[in-house]
Amino acid sequence: MIFTQRKMKQFVFTIVCVILVLGFYKSWARTDNEHSLFSHQHLTKSTDNDMESSLNKAKNENPPGYIEINDLQEANNRIRELEDKLQRIEVKIENRVPKNFPTVKFLNYKNRKRILVTGGAGFVGSHLVDRLMLAGHEVTVVDNFFTGRKRNVEHWIGHENFELVHHDIVRPLYLEVDEIYHLASPASPPHYMLNPVKTIKTNTLGTINVLGLAKRVGARVLIASTSEVYGDPNEHPQTETYWGHVNPIGPRACYDEGKRVAETLSYAYMRQEGVSVRVARIFNTFGPRMHMNDGRVVSNFILQALQNDSITIYGDGHQTRSFQYVSDLVDGLIVLMSSNYTLPINIGNPVEHTIEQFALMIKDLVGGTSKVVELAAVEDDPQRRRPDISRAKKYLDWEPKVPLAEGLKRTISYFAKELQRTKHSQRDSFEMEQLPLFKNDHDIIENL
Repeated sequence: MIFTQRKMKQFVFTIVCVILVLGFYKSWARTDNEHSLFSHQHLTKSTDNDMESSLNKAKNENPPGYIEINDLQEANNRIRELEDKLQRIEVKIENRVPKNFPTVKFLNYKNRKRILVTGGAGFVGSHLVDRLMLAGHEVTVVDNFFTGRKRNVEHWIGHENFELVHHDIVRPLYLEVDEIYHLASPASPPHYMLNPVKTIKTNTLGTINVLGLAKRVGARVLIASTSEVYGDPNEHPQTETYWGHVNPIGPRACYDEGKRVAETLSYAYMRQEGVSVRVARIFNTFGPRMHMNDGRVVSNFILQALQNDSITIYGDGHQTRSFQYVSDLVDGLIVLMSSNYTLPINIGNPVEHTIEQFALMIKDLVGGTSKVVELAAVEDDPQRRRPDISRAKKYLDWEPKVPLAEGLKRTISYFAKELQRTKHSQRDSFEMEQLPLFKNDHDIIENL
């Protein structure tokens, strides 16, 4: 190959350019590496300084429960202690006995109702709550515990369908419900005469609040009225069309007239506001969970007979009463709530007994050495009380089923257990051998 002078110049120029490019690249790469190394060293040094500063600060400002660990062995010991503690907690959780609720029926969203029971921790209210819970509904109990007791509903506390609210119905209540059973009111003479003004407020202001709630949410409300609206009746037996014979200024008027006003309010709300109302006039009722010192005939006679005290009758004992067992009353209330009948309706037992006959019957069932003693008559005490339940039979297909003797045996067993509880400091720390007593409230539910 022959190189001319021109080609030789081109070749030399190319070689020089390549050498210059390579030299420039090498110089640039060395500068970049030195810069990166410097940045890395600077960042590392800065981070180390920050960490050291944070550690020093942490040592000076230790959080609560901080434990300084100096070596690996101490850390392992600490870990083992925490593992042992966690294991003990897990064992306790596994061995914890879950609450054994009574078996309830399952209802789907369409059929399950949200039901409010005012006075639901009381005697009648708690039995009604049992029945509604067993049927699968969601039940909210509202009670101020004036005469009600938490123990009456304690077997439902914690259940997903149950809620207990400590509230006085004299004050407004805001809930979302489908049905309301308004049972809130002291019902025995010693209780409602202890605070007559409070009794009137409960049956008037309390009823207004319940009816207002029913109006707002579109709920149906059942008002628990009473046979006391008939007073000392001139008509016997008492029909729902009888207007009553009540002393408006007597010692029992706070309850009698309070319930009469409650009925008046109910029908005023029905006519003016379109509230769906049911009114039950409840006659004498007895059964387990009655208050031991409520002053009623059944509780007085049973307690006196069980303790071999004198069975006291107020008056000559010829005044009459008719008594129904609590499960029959609950049946009647539930049937009335689900019916389309809107007028007042008597819920009671038409079988009539004199007070003297009733005292002798309890004495025979209990046994013992009690004697029947007559005391002075009580003011405004009704002389005759017996319901006409023709409406209940016709429109509700309801009448009492539990015989008086059978209901009394169950109630006597319950009161015997309550007396034993009173004598012993710890609840359920004993066993009754002579009487077939209820072991707990679940047994009462099974017998309803």
